[in-house]
Amino acid sequence: MSEKSSTNPGAAGRAPAADRPADLRNVVLVGHSGAGKTTLVEALALASGAVNRAGRVEDGGSLSDYDEIEHRQQRSVQLSLVPVDWGGIKINLLDTPGYADFVGELRAGLRAADAALFVVSAADGVAGATRMVWDECAAVGMPRALVVTRLEAARADFDEMTRRCAVTFGGDDVDAVLPLYLPLYGTPGADGHAPVEGLIGLLTQRVFDYSSGERTERAPTDEELPLIEAARNRLIEGIIAESEDETLMNRYLAGEEIDVKTLVGDLETAVSRGSFHPVLAAAPATGGARQGLGTVELLELITGGFPTPAEREAPAVTGPDGSPRQSLSCDPEGPLAAEVVKTSSDPYVGRVSLVRVFSGTLRPDETVHVSGHGLEDRGHEDHDVDERVGALSAPFGKQQRPLPRAVAGDLACVAKLTRAETGDTLSAKDDPLLMEPWAMPDPLLPVAIRAHSKADEDKLSQGLARLVAEDPTMRLEHNQDTRQVVLWCMGEAHADVALERLRSRYGVQVDTIDHKVALRETFGGSAAGRGRHVKQSGGHGQFAICEIQVEPLPGGSGIEFVDKVVGGAVPRQFIPSVEKGVRAQAARGIAAGYPLVDIRVTLLDGKSHSVDSSDAAFQTAGALALREAAAQTTVDLLEPVADVQVLVPDEYVGPVLSDLSGRRGRVVGTEQSGAGRTLVRAEVPEIEIGRYAVDLRSLSHGTGRFGRGYLRHEPMPGQLAAKVRQQEAVVA
Repeated sequence: MSEKSSTNPGAAGRAPAADRPADLRNVVLVGHSGAGKTTLVEALALASGAVNRAGRVEDGGSLSDYDEIEHRQQRSVQLSLVPVDWGGIKINLLDTPGYADFVGELRAGLRAADAALFVVSAADGVAGATRMVWDECAAVGMPRALVVTRLEAARADFDEMTRRCAVTFGGDDVDAVLPLYLPLYGTPGADGHAPVEGLIGLLTQRVFDYSSGERTERAPTDEELPLIEAARNRLIEGIIAESEDETLMNRYLAGEEIDVKTLVGDLETAVSRGSFHPVLAAAPATGGARQGLGTVELLELITGGFPTPAEREAPAVTGPDGSPRQSLSCDPEGPLAAEVVKTSSDPYVGRVSLVRVFSGTLRPDETVHVSGHGLEDRGHEDHDVDERVGALSAPFGKQQRPLPRAVAGDLACVAKLTRAETGDTLSAKDDPLLMEPWAMPDPLLPVAIRAHSKADEDKLSQGLARLVAEDPTMRLEHNQDTRQVVLWCMGEAHADVALERLRSRYGVQVDTIDHKVALRETFGGSAAGRGRHVKQSGGHGQFAICEIQVEPLPGGSGIEFVDKVVGGAVPRQFIPSVEKGVRAQAARGIAAGYPLVDIRVTLLDGKSHSVDSSDAAFQTAGALALREAAAQTTVDLLEPVADVQVLVPDEYVGPVLSDLSGRRGRVVGTEQSGAGRTLVRAEVPEIEIGRYAVDLRSLSHGTGRFGRGYLRHEPMPGQLAAKVRQQEAVVA
C-alpha cells in the first residue's frame, strides 16, 4: 500500500500463524471463470514465499492439486483456502469458483472473508454475474478492490477496462473506482501489442519495473511523468473526497501539495470502510522470477488497506432454542463461536470442515457443541450435539499443515467432525450458540436418478446423505407422487460434479432418468358407476355391489365422499369400506396412473349378502365402481402451475417475456426492482420450466435470477394430455 520495495517475508514450508486478529486478513477472490483468480492466488503465494517456484509447494505438493485429490479439475468448482504470510500478517486467500452453478461456494467465501478482490480480465471484460456479486458485497458494506488480469492478451486495454469498471461498479460515483497504478509498457512486438513491463505508482510517482525478472524501483523519466499527471490528480481528488479531514479539499484546490503519507492513510481508511475501491493490475511471474507484476503492490494493499477481522461485525447469535444472546466481538479470549463454511470428504482423512472462528479460540482435541439450523427440505437435519474436535490444520496443496490453535478471525480445517455440516455453529459445550445463517440460493434444476445396480442401491442412501451434507445448495427429494429420487441442483455443471462425487468418493453409480412432474387426474363431467364383486369358490364367497355418482369439484377440493344409502341396502359397517376402496383407487389413478382429485363421490345404493359380504369385498366394489364411472365420461389431466418470479436487467425483459409466453406462461405483472432491474411475475406450468435455471442463464447472460412456488393444478391442454397418456402407455 505504501508502494515501497519489499523483500520476501514469506515462510515457505511452514503454515502461517497468527496470535491476534490484528495480524489477520481474510480475502475472497471473486470473478467469472477464466478471469485468472486461481493463477493470481498462485502468483501471490509465490511472491510471498509460500512456494519457491510457480505452482509448487516446497516439499513437493502442487497448488493446482489443492482441495481435490482424486480430480484436479474439481478445484475450479470448490472454495479453496490458501494461507500466505506477508510482513508478519497472515493472509487467508479464499479462491471461489467462477461458474454460476457453484454460487453456494461463493457465498461461503463471502461469509468467511472480511474483504473481496474482484478479478476481471482485461481481454474479456466484466461478466453480468460479477456485478450481481458486487451488489451483494455492497449491501453488507464489504470492502472491495479490483484486479485487472490477462494484460498480456493482444486485445487487452487497461485504461478501457478501468473505465468500464468505474461505470459498472461505481454507479453514480465513478470516482470511487480508480487505479492506484498505471501500466508501464515496453516496446511493441510484431503484432503491435506492447507488453506491460512495470507499474507507475500514482501517489508516490515511483516506477516499479519488472522487466528484468526482479522488481526494481526507480524514478519516472521526463517522458513518463506527463502520462500520469491527469490520472494522479483524479486519484488524489477521489481520495480527498473520502477523507475525514474536511480541510484537505480546500487546501488541495488552493494549490497546496498534500503529503503522500496523509493521502495513503486516507486511502487505506476509505478502502477499509468500503467507500473507495482501488483498481490494480497483476500478472504471474515469468521465467525464473518470483514476483509477478503487481503481486507485491497487491499484497501491500491487502495488509495495509483491507480491514482486520476485528473491524468487521460478526454475525448475530442466539441460543440453540432462539433465546437472545449478547453480540459477539472478535476477541480470542471471548466465548467460542465458529462456523463451518465448507465441508468436504477426504478418502484418507474422512470429513474435513473448513471453519471460520468469529470469537474465542478453537483448539485441537477439545469438545465443542454443534448447533445447526437444519434444512429439512434439502435433506439436512437439525443439529444439537457435542463433538470432539480433531486436529487443526492449514491446507496447502495436498498437505494439511498442523496448527496449534485458531484465534478469533482465523480460518482452519478441522478433522473428524462427523455430525457438523456446512452452516453449523461450533461453540463451547457449556455455552452453546447458534449463528444467524447466511442466504443460500434455492436449487432449481431437478435431476432424477436411480441406482445403476443392486449393489449401488444398497449404498445410495448413505452416499446421498454425505453429498448433501457437504453442499447446502443441493436439495434431496424423495417424491412420493412420482416415486423418484430427485437431486435439485443449481445447474448442469453442479449436477455433473455431484454425480461424479457420488461415483468417485462414495462408490455409488447412478443413472439419470427423465424427471416427472406430479400430475393429477379429475373427472371432466358427472358420471355414474356400478361396482359388482361377486365370487363363489367354495366356502365363504365374496359378494358386494355398490352404485355411485361422481361429480367434479373446484380445484383444490380433494375428494369428498357422501353417503346417501337408504333402507340398509349397504350395511352401515361396510360404507367406510366402500369409501376406502374409492380413495385407494383414486390414489392409484384411473387413466394415466396419476392421483385422482377434486371429485365428490356419492354412494347411492348397493347389495350385500349376510354371509359372503366383507370389508375387502366392498373395498373392491368401490374401486370397480369408480373405474366404471370414469369410463362414462372424460378424465382430464391436471398439471401443476408455478408462481414464477424472474429478476433481470431491464435490457432482457423483452426476451424473458417472449420466452415465458413460449412456455405457456401468463405474465401477471412487472415492476421495477432497484436501478436497472425488473421483476417479472408469471404463472407457468411446471412441466415447461424443468430446465429454466439453465435457459434463463443463457438468455440473460448470467444476470437473471428466478424463484418458483407451487400455485395450483389446472387442466392440461388436450393435445399435451394425449401425448402424456401415450407416453405412459408405452412405459406400461
